[in-house]
Amino acid sequence: MDRFSFLNAAHTQFFADLYDQYTQNPDSVEPSWRAFFQGFDFGLESASEVDPVIQLADFSSSEQNNSLVSEKLQKEFNVLKLIDGYRTRGHLFTKTNPVRERRTYAPDLAIENFGLSSADLDTVFDAAKVIGKQPSTLRQILNHLQSMYCQHIGIEYMHMENPIFVNWVQERINANDNQPNFNAEQKKHILGKLNEAVSFENFLHTKYVGQKRFSLEGGESLIPALDAVIESAAEKGVEHFVMGMAHRGRLNTLANIFGKPTQDIFSEFDGKDYDKEYFDGDVKYHLGLTSERKTSSGKKININLAPNPSHLETVGAVIEGITRAKQDKYFPEDFSKVLPIAVHGDAAVAGQGIVYEIIQMSQLDGYKTGGTIHIVINNQVGFTTNYLDARSSTYCTDIAKVTLSPVLHVNADDSEAVVYAMLFALDFRMTFGRDVFIDLLGYRKYGHNEGDEPRFTQPVLYKIIAKHRNPRDIYAEKLISDGIVDAAYITKIENEYKAKLDENLQASRKKDLTIIKPFMQEEWKGFVQVSDDEMLKKVDTQFDKKKLDAILETISTLPSDKKFINKITKIVSDRKVMYENDTIDWGTAEALAYGTLLTEGYDVRLSGQDVERGTFSHRHAVVKVEDSEEEVVLLDALKDKKGKFNVFNSFLSEYGVLGFDYGYALANPNALTIWEAQFGDFSNGAQIMIDQYISCGEDKWNNQNGIVMLLPHGYEGQGAEHSSARMERYLQLCARHNMYVADCTTPANFFHLLRRQMKTKFRKPLVVFSPKSLLRHPLCVSTREELYNGQFQETIDDLSVDKKKVKTVVFCTGKFYYDILAERENLGRNDVALVRIEQLFPLPVEQLKAIIASYPNADDYVWAQEEPKNMGAYSFMLMNFDLVPWRLASLKAYAAPAAGSHTRDRRRHADAIRMVFDKNLFR
Repeated sequence: MDRFSFLNAAHTQFFADLYDQYTQNPDSVEPSWRAFFQGFDFGLESASEVDPVIQLADFSSSEQNNSLVSEKLQKEFNVLKLIDGYRTRGHLFTKTNPVRERRTYAPDLAIENFGLSSADLDTVFDAAKVIGKQPSTLRQILNHLQSMYCQHIGIEYMHMENPIFVNWVQERINANDNQPNFNAEQKKHILGKLNEAVSFENFLHTKYVGQKRFSLEGGESLIPALDAVIESAAEKGVEHFVMGMAHRGRLNTLANIFGKPTQDIFSEFDGKDYDKEYFDGDVKYHLGLTSERKTSSGKKININLAPNPSHLETVGAVIEGITRAKQDKYFPEDFSKVLPIAVHGDAAVAGQGIVYEIIQMSQLDGYKTGGTIHIVINNQVGFTTNYLDARSSTYCTDIAKVTLSPVLHVNADDSEAVVYAMLFALDFRMTFGRDVFIDLLGYRKYGHNEGDEPRFTQPVLYKIIAKHRNPRDIYAEKLISDGIVDAAYITKIENEYKAKLDENLQASRKKDLTIIKPFMQEEWKGFVQVSDDEMLKKVDTQFDKKKLDAILETISTLPSDKKFINKITKIVSDRKVMYENDTIDWGTAEALAYGTLLTEGYDVRLSGQDVERGTFSHRHAVVKVEDSEEEVVLLDALKDKKGKFNVFNSFLSEYGVLGFDYGYALANPNALTIWEAQFGDFSNGAQIMIDQYISCGEDKWNNQNGIVMLLPHGYEGQGAEHSSARMERYLQLCARHNMYVADCTTPANFFHLLRRQMKTKFRKPLVVFSPKSLLRHPLCVSTREELYNGQFQETIDDLSVDKKKVKTVVFCTGKFYYDILAERENLGRNDVALVRIEQLFPLPVEQLKAIIASYPNADDYVWAQEEPKNMGAYSFMLMNFDLVPWRLASLKAYAAPAAGSHTRDRRRHADAIRMVFDKNLFR
């Protein structure tokens, strides 16, 4: 289709107005129109002196042979269309695939498709000025376009709406034909890193035959590219480098970029046990590393490769959180100093939905990191699935268009082009603080792993790959032909590197154990790893009375010079009334907990859907001025505030945001990092983060993490999706010393729970089943004294009964306590004691023993829960609570957590309560 056919139908005045706008400010018009007008101006230089608007209008008329428009001018426009064609579609016709012919796309870029012919090849066109050249022949223009857009680097950038970004790309590639130009020493350095990459894989392949290693073979040029970006980034002021990648090429990257001792890698291949009992470890291609690297110019840079599971792309969210934590902590005024790099697989970046979530976070205030370099190791196969079955889009990188990010497609066999593309990406990120993508088009030498047979599913492709030379040999031949090195030099560097590997292999086999260094250990100085016994020890969370009074004054006083809606005025002022009356509610206690930590120098980050106000309108951490919607954060006004308070409404994501916040907590143990679900059951949208990171990260990777999850939970007749936070799933994950699980029943206990999270010398994930109706329950209140001088209570005994008269002891947790309490009052049963278990894991067994012993005449013990029998804490208690024989009071087993009918739901709820008081009832 003729891209300029619209000119024939448009109104003359439209052209006149748009041209007038262009003459006043060329950047104010859309790039293709700007190119059009530039070409028109060039054409005018050889045309008669007539008002340009008249000429433009005449050109747009149906009389194409108008005497004022010469054939030369028409050809100029056709050349402009040709240039635009290369800019927008040139990437489809590149030489970027090292082992396959490219798919064909129509129409192609033949000059005939743009109203030109071979007769025009030696005609000089002013349109060359658009690509930064003096007037040139069409042949010269074509050569330039072919070099820029259709060689080993294809670039997609015309989809970017900002003309500044587009111009930056165009000026850059116009200047050098989009081709690398390294000196001899730089080329030898690239060869050296390529040699390390290739030799490392060859060594492992011969020494550990058949063992999984997920080799980088077919994409070895990644190693010199990563090396180049670290060196260059350090020169541009980057001080921290945070990287996430899947398993393919990870060992090579650890050894040749991060400097992991190959002795340690060989010990992992040999399957030796670890040096610590409490640590179970993970497979070698999942482990992370932090190291300090000195660049060739002497600059130091902190480099981090985050550990990750086999669940592809999950680590992308984690590294963004790590990056943001480092930026907030060290460089709050200059995010560019911490550089995140995400390495993807082609099948995963196109198929895993979390990638979309991460990309959507990239420009949001609470989650942006100043731009990420995304590198796709494109094997063209996902396990056994061909790329044509792996996506509907043209490219695996088409997700980049969500944020209008540029994409460079590069032939992985051309190592110089790969390094050049990486440096191009770095410059774009450092200039604009935005994401950029590199599609490293290579192949996978073996199957999905080294023991897999790829010829079952891709026999033709793997015949080609079997004969294909590796990138080092290809590049070595080029440098030999250019006279930069000789064959002896190649042999020398290969033998030297192999000799080092041999030496380290022998040394590793003299060691009995494998040592795994904790990730980011510098950030965790002063913290210790502990067992569940230590987790159960009491922690001093008291707080000075006068200081707490001052915090209350701050959070209960709105600025007098601003107008707020009446409801928020009352909510805020009521905090002071409740405080003075010793009826402190949940929201006030929570705000006070944050305030106390801020004055003690801890940061607080609260993130999730609607967390600024709170799903149930209890928090109001951010309040809005009525007329302007100006945001006011009362905690920011604390006089003695030493920490930073950040609260962010997230976009509608659980998976990506929880992963981000997990990463944030991983990089800053002195920040109380909280993720809150809108409703607790929505957390299962982030199940992979919970299963693969939060519950077992310390056990697998030796990493502590203090992430807090607030999961609203409680049966109040809101149906299957707004009742249960799926307590049973979290309790099933609990073992040894991996995390805390709590279900508090008082504001004061929640206050101390949050404070305990930061006051220990260790960090554990904390899962809290937080309340909904209890936020405003008249009995769910606390006193000032309970905040000043209290502490977190793992259990709360029943102090309202005469223990000698008690026959039935009921153990329960959370909101159900208040429901049972109301029924006990109604029945007048003074022989029933209600014991609250506020911390379900680690279960406070010794406290429970003491409580049981304090009821000398009890002979009936009950575990009561509002959840169905197959849900809630029942199965956990069945496995872990065997101090006395006990019976269950609950709903019977159901598939859905709760009934949709309010009547049915309340009837079942009442039945469970009746079972508490009647041991003869059983469901």
